[in-house]
Amino acid sequence: MGTETRLDRWLAGLEERHFADLTFTEVARALRALSSTYVERRERLATRSAFDGAGKRAAYALYYSPLHFLTVQHIVAQLDGQGLKNLLDLGCGAAAASAAWATAQSPAPSITGIDVHPWALAEAAQTYRAFGLDGATRRGNAVDVAIPRSVDAIVAGWFLNELDDRGRLTVQQALLNATHAGRRLLIVEPIATRVSPWWTTWSAPFVSAGGRVDEWKIRVELPDLVHRLGRAAGLRPEALTARTLYAAPPGP
Repeated sequence: MGTETRLDRWLAGLEERHFADLTFTEVARALRALSSTYVERRERLATRSAFDGAGKRAAYALYYSPLHFLTVQHIVAQLDGQGLKNLLDLGCGAAAASAAWATAQSPAPSITGIDVHPWALAEAAQTYRAFGLDGATRRGNAVDVAIPRSVDAIVAGWFLNELDDRGRLTVQQALLNATHAGRRLLIVEPIATRVSPWWTTWSAPFVSAGGRVDEWKIRVELPDLVHRLGRAAGLRPEALTARTLYAAPPGP
């Protein structure tokens, strides 16, 4: 079964689960509230309160998760990110970022997704199953996670912008140590400066160590439901945008 077919099956599963008890209008209304939280009240995200309530959970799963998957799918196709065996997804959410990177590999790596929220972990497990991936989930605060020696790549998608300054510094040191030890690292964050004003100074040590920073504007045809939800919520992305930090061990 090809990746595209698995993507379709994942999207169909999202619709079946999250529209079981909610209408399209209810999810669109929740998406408007959720997008406001992401842009204007980010301090709530440190405790994953964006996942409180069935409506917001459905909005995240049906709108943001597919956007994140498609964004990372495009990005990893442009980077030298092959040959992974064990991928760690910090602050995994619904695991769209790690699923996108893993499905670009042949064979796909095993994945461990870590998040503080039980709903996110359950959703991540569904994502891994839908894509036929060897994925496990673990509840924990990604700020405090000790990175196992078996891990050879780390992804943090739309996660660091949810931390306070102290948490980001803690994660920065752990990830710097990991990259110095030869692990690949992919960080994906919103491109808007107002969302991540810390980006330039935070990423500087990785760039000094040989990492690269990119900004992406990706033209893609969105899945129909994602497009309709976005329009109904007043969100009309003309293109998928993101900024990334990528670090990899030097070649032979």
